[in-house]
Amino acid sequence: MSALPLTTLLPRTPSLRLDGRRALVTGAGRGLGLACAAALAEAGAEVWLAARSADEIEAAASALRARGDQAHALVLDVTDTAAVAKTLATHAHQHGPFQVLVNNAGGNRPKPFDEVTEDDVDALLALNTKAAFFVARAVASGLKQAGLPGSIVQMSSQMGHVGGANRTIYCATKHALEGMSKALALELGPHGIRVNTVCPTFIDTPMTHDWLATPAFREQVLGKIALGRVGRVEDVMGAVLFLASDAAALVTGSALMVDGGWTAA
Repeated sequence: MSALPLTTLLPRTPSLRLDGRRALVTGAGRGLGLACAAALAEAGAEVWLAARSADEIEAAASALRARGDQAHALVLDVTDTAAVAKTLATHAHQHGPFQVLVNNAGGNRPKPFDEVTEDDVDALLALNTKAAFFVARAVASGLKQAGLPGSIVQMSSQMGHVGGANRTIYCATKHALEGMSKALALELGPHGIRVNTVCPTFIDTPMTHDWLATPAFREQVLGKIALGRVGRVEDVMGAVLFLASDAAALVTGSALMVDGGWTAA
């Protein structure tokens, strides 16, 4: 019996394509969220862009459709737990579950420790941690009921692994998100649902632009980034796509650092 040709024995790289899958991106009207939605849509996913601002996400979804992508706007306040559960359950019933979630909605209120208010604490915990938990739970519930695997990508931060001056509450919420994601990976793994975090450094977005335009702050930031530049949204797009795709089929409970070397020190 003749041996098989060597070419037939070579492994093939798993695909980064997402054709036929439905994806949800929260906080998708601009900045990182819109970039993530664009990356998933370009890879073939049917993407729902979620945010509170109807005009903003309608415009974003329209721009993606004009490019030839499958994109829809979903007006949703992720801090409204009841609305999240109802909206995502209805979507799963009507269209099928989301097989990819990018839990991107988040915010920051940088202040010295002594100036942080109770409202600051409540607002950041509600958006960065509590909302992420309940959105993930709603998406996972749909997947489990359908018996489908999926990928949940939590938008964390380098500040989920280190500390930062004037960012006590933000760091607390992102450290919490890291712990939550590891626990979810263990609990959802038997269902074929992977949970990972992406941890960017400072990315030039509408939310960070004014901070990074301040010379002293920018110099301080660059002094901690080994690659010597702040991030661009494109730097995060590939990381999110990798974790969403079959190329990361055995990756769960992990944190993918996109920090230019900040946390390597």
